[in-house]
Amino acid sequence: MTRFIGYVDGKKGLGIDPLEKYAYFKLYDWSIKNIPEFWEAVWSFVEIRASKPYDQVVDDLNKFPGASWFIGARLNFAENLLRVRDGKTAIIAVREDGFSRRISYLDLYREVVGLARGLQEVGIGEGDMVCGYIPNTVEACVGMLATASLGGTWSSAGTEIGVEAVVGRFGQVSPKVLITVDGYFYKGKRYNILERVKKIVENIPSIKSVVLVPYLEENPKIDAIENAILYNDFIKPGDGFSFKQVPSSTPIYTMFTSGTTGKPKCLVQSVAGILVNHLKELVIHTDLKPADTITYITSTSWMMWNWLMTSLATGATLLLYDGDPNYPDWRRMWHLIDEHGVSIFGCSASYINYLRSLNASPRRSFDLATLREISQTGSPLSADGFKWVYEEVKRDHHFNSISGGTDINGCFAIGSPTLPVYAGQLQSPALGMKIKCYDVHGNPVYDREGELVCEAPAPSMPLYFLNDPNNEKYLDAYFRFYTHKRVWRHGDYVIFHSDTGGITFLGRSDAVIKRSGVRIGTAEIYGVVEKFKEIADSLAVGQNWKGDQRIILFVKMAAGYSLTEELKDMIKKELRERVSPRHVPDIILEAPDIPYTFNMKKVEIAVSNIINGRKVINRDSLINPESLDYFEKILPMLQGD
Repeated sequence: MTRFIGYVDGKKGLGIDPLEKYAYFKLYDWSIKNIPEFWEAVWSFVEIRASKPYDQVVDDLNKFPGASWFIGARLNFAENLLRVRDGKTAIIAVREDGFSRRISYLDLYREVVGLARGLQEVGIGEGDMVCGYIPNTVEACVGMLATASLGGTWSSAGTEIGVEAVVGRFGQVSPKVLITVDGYFYKGKRYNILERVKKIVENIPSIKSVVLVPYLEENPKIDAIENAILYNDFIKPGDGFSFKQVPSSTPIYTMFTSGTTGKPKCLVQSVAGILVNHLKELVIHTDLKPADTITYITSTSWMMWNWLMTSLATGATLLLYDGDPNYPDWRRMWHLIDEHGVSIFGCSASYINYLRSLNASPRRSFDLATLREISQTGSPLSADGFKWVYEEVKRDHHFNSISGGTDINGCFAIGSPTLPVYAGQLQSPALGMKIKCYDVHGNPVYDREGELVCEAPAPSMPLYFLNDPNNEKYLDAYFRFYTHKRVWRHGDYVIFHSDTGGITFLGRSDAVIKRSGVRIGTAEIYGVVEKFKEIADSLAVGQNWKGDQRIILFVKMAAGYSLTEELKDMIKKELRERVSPRHVPDIILEAPDIPYTFNMKKVEIAVSNIINGRKVINRDSLINPESLDYFEKILPMLQGD
């Protein structure tokens, strides 16, 4: 960050001292007032490789959505990620059962080229779709890079997702090739998915080739899957490969919304937009360097996997973990951090809260000498969660809480290693992202709750939604909440702090409870409830009740505890005293589990729909869809209460 501030100041003469206290916020202010110049500086600073330079950074910032970026440039996404081609370790892949694979940048390049040749032979070229139904493995990375090397578009889903959800996603994008595995490991068990793969292929007629990676068995039987071939037989080694140079607006990824209330929407994102935004976040905000080893607890279903893959462009080493991060116990990831010298560790708020519920203390059990940054995302983390990280993990590190989404494959708010960390606050708006907090009338507000909006285009915003010829779905999703202003309303409830410049995220605004006309962010409730050692997790929803809303709080108990009347009273007392009487739930119930998406976000909306008598579809888009059974079972009781 300091180097980038100096770089921009040297080119633009802004008069910013990189070492001064408010240097970041001065740069941020310049970045949103001079958006084309800012992105021009990022492109140059992170050294984007393009066979043809752009003629114009952006055509018209008033086209929102619809602005075109880096017009005239031709480049290749995979070529930018495979800049390093030597013996340095590119990826260390570790599986839950202990199997591991290490691959150098040179061997990664060779494997990508071999797979790309195989894809070429079956007709994959510019604009063609390849999908991966695959765990977090080397082959998943190779599949994405090989597709990108040919100018194709990649989309992936982890093997934890069921057939219906996969067909609901991939069936919309019409892939020609499916790259998959015979099974996976989770919580000490082996899961053979060949029957699932067979059903997926039968239900997506566009799939003409299935490339299967042996993951459970050395020689899995694939005869029953039409047009299937084993991975090593599909690869075609050779020299003289040329990366396909494509226009900057060529689709690189199709991402999916969570789909808990309908069929997932397909967001199409561009080569240049994703590349430049990821590298801004990785190189400038995260301070990722070639000497680093970075890991994130993620599956290929989550955008953090895509984000992690772009780390290759820096020459850093990626540690990929496939399996339950808490198997056989909570120490698993911390062992890996010490064993492989991880310097940047990424996780979700739910992971941190789970460790807190166990009274775990990584700093007491591990050295963690190489760890200098923890990146946290997925859902809001309470101020107590921030404090736990510094007290029980490591005092001398950068806790970089980030927030954005699949929608932009990146961050609206993120940290900087040059700024202080305040408990419960993300350090700053991301450079180049013109975000504000709006009240219900569309006025910017500080130090009180409001809607997160973005007032200007950014490169990684979707080009379009699939099957949305008039942009109706796109406009409905982000641009029609405030009818008198054209701004991106993200759907997060936030507070912008005037004293620190930081941002507190309070949860999804579409899950905000409105009680007696007062909006209540669920994160305010979780911040109090989840500090109780007896509570492992919680979820609060509003139930329409007698012309108002009443709050129902569901709690998942920590091991060895039960929900007593005394504990209920303590929870209510703490909420009343620490937040407000309006935050006190009318009903507190013990739930066996709390539903989460594969992006590790609490699914308040689905539970709210059930409690209010509305239908929930696409349950397979949840990591634990069976958790909804409990809420459906108790609905008659809640309706008659």
